[in-house]
Amino acid sequence: MCRLLVCCSWLLLLGLTLPCEAATGRIIKVLPFFLDMQGRHSLSPSLFERDAYQAQLRLSPEKVSGVLYDVHWKVKGRVIAPLKLRVELRGIAQGTLPRQRTLEMTVSPAGGRWLGHWSGLILTGEQYKAFGEVTAWRATLWEGDRLLGEQQSFLW
Repeated sequence: MCRLLVCCSWLLLLGLTLPCEAATGRIIKVLPFFLDMQGRHSLSPSLFERDAYQAQLRLSPEKVSGVLYDVHWKVKGRVIAPLKLRVELRGIAQGTLPRQRTLEMTVSPAGGRWLGHWSGLILTGEQYKAFGEVTAWRATLWEGDRLLGEQQSFLW
């Protein structure tokens, strides 16, 4: 009986000392898309059609009403603090410093554990017109104040 009590005590202590796994995350992919005047980034579900339409919009800036950053992200482990997805943009310099803007949204890790999540951050309307052309971007995933994942454009 005494041995059973000692074994159970050791197992209980061992169970209490096992480390809790902190959340880890990453940004898998960031797809920037121009939006037309109706808020569409494609005319049909076809990827070929989407790319062709994006090329059309790139050549005709007067038809562009904004930009969408579609971010594919994934989190593993237990999340303690709220998750935030942030896209930082840099534009053409005005004076000596480039224009900067931050798009941010709170996201939920519920569901999509294996495949991840897609979230879209949009810059449209007067904010898009005032900002001008985007030259570089950086997407980050945060758990509270802790950086989980990051991906950036070549010029960042």
